[in-house]
Amino acid sequence: MKKWKCVCGYIHDGEIPPAQCPKCGAIAEKFTALDGPAANLVEHSRHTNALHCRLVDLGRKMERVCKDGIEDNLDPGCVDVFQKSLAHSYEMMKLSMTEIQGHIAKGKWG
Repeated sequence: MKKWKCVCGYIHDGEIPPAQCPKCGAIAEKFTALDGPAANLVEHSRHTNALHCRLVDLGRKMERVCKDGIEDNLDPGCVDVFQKSLAHSYEMMKLSMTEIQGHIAKGKWG
């Protein structure tokens, strides 16, 4: 499927550009057709960014489990494991969020 890039950066998938950009309202003539390599990079970026979003979501789930475990407070060993795991979940989320931020800055969000 063809990909079209608006002057604002919005990417449209379709055989023709939209009549109006849903983000900025630009007319179809303001869209540029992406060549094969650029369109492939958009798809690759979308896949990688979705994986990063899944990691962030897993980190949030892990965060909730760890907080429940800390609150449960069965014994010091368990609390220690949940506290360490919570710290790792934060680090994991921050790494992926930072990578996503870099992709956005480089126009690799798609």
